[in-house]
Amino acid sequence: MTAVPGAGFGLALIGCGGFGAYVLDAVRDIPGLRVVACADPDGDRARALAERHDAAVLTTVEEAITFPGVDVVALATPPGAHADAAAAALRAGKHVFCEKPLAVTLADAARVKEDADRAPGVLVVDHVLRYNPILRLLQRLGAEGLLDPLRRFAFENDASDEDLGPDHWFWDPAHSGGIHIEHGVHFFDAASALMGSDPVEVQGTAVAAAGRPVDIVVATAVHPGGAVATHTHSFTHAHRAERQLMRLDYGFAEARVTGWIPTYATLTAWTDETGATRWEQLPERAGDLLAVPGLRPYGDERITVSVSRDAGSDRPASGRGIRRSVPHRVDVVVDLGGEPRKPYVYAESVRAAFTDLLHCAAHGGTPVADARAGLAAVAVAEAATRSAQTGRTLPVIVPARSGGEGPR
Repeated sequence: MTAVPGAGFGLALIGCGGFGAYVLDAVRDIPGLRVVACADPDGDRARALAERHDAAVLTTVEEAITFPGVDVVALATPPGAHADAAAAALRAGKHVFCEKPLAVTLADAARVKEDADRAPGVLVVDHVLRYNPILRLLQRLGAEGLLDPLRRFAFENDASDEDLGPDHWFWDPAHSGGIHIEHGVHFFDAASALMGSDPVEVQGTAVAAAGRPVDIVVATAVHPGGAVATHTHSFTHAHRAERQLMRLDYGFAEARVTGWIPTYATLTAWTDETGATRWEQLPERAGDLLAVPGLRPYGDERITVSVSRDAGSDRPASGRGIRRSVPHRVDVVVDLGGEPRKPYVYAESVRAAFTDLLHCAAHGGTPVADARAGLAAVAVAEAATRSAQTGRTLPVIVPARSGGEGPR
């Protein structure tokens, strides 16, 4: 279904908890989008949110996808309910904005992907890192040749369990899929986006303290060409002690990106005179390099560059068979406002993902975080989970269209 030109898109939210409210606050002012209905089995919760947005109160998925004027369905339910709701909405001809993960099993994710391939509607998975300005900048610098292909992706996430009581659905694999699936898909997807490939195999590890569920997981994924991505997630900290770091090894350059919603990054690179001149031009290009359609800059984002010429010898240096004369050291800071700006960047990334969906719904094309990206992330996450259970390194197989399986 595509909205009538000029009439915009009607939105039904399914799942009216805290994240559902967050999504509506992030997207409600997108031009041409109007909130039509809020659905939740808890009628009081649906009503409280619907009253804020002058929307109808519904209780079921079926009501939401058949309600008059609904063109787009946003899914903000616990992960275990994503696949059935997404499939039902797609089969009804709706566009779908699905909170990650696309599903809690690879089989269900593949089923949704097949429905998305056949359906007239567009599906976007809320992999917000694909819509983050800092990751977009890194992809652009790679495309321009300032960064070599990524050799190693390492993400360390010391997250909080302070609000995750023993009965929270997060700890129940039937509802969440486990940490690799519920949370890790963001970073499996980010690694694939930055490396330009899905991994071919993965080794997973899971750790639990006595009397606790699994709360630390590690996955090491091998990508084509000898690139490696390591993912560590620990839900064991107080809120005030949370920390995240993404380290990206480009050989002659390194990036360090902080926060699971990145708002600050540093890059260090060794280069020649031509490269140094190109790096020095980045600050004047900051607006274009950090641009993400649908994401509104706060206004004080900045890129600063410092070049130390002749910081090293001009004799050729080599690493992994690549030999270059790189005497100049470049230091770059990319600052979206640091940790205080995280809520803004997060909300605007959700808005950008939704804008991507609406653009493709109205004009055609494939969204950045499409069903295929969602499926691939679940494939890696499920393989990492099974690897931790079996103690074996496992292949990552992303199902193709119905009728066969195969790697990307």
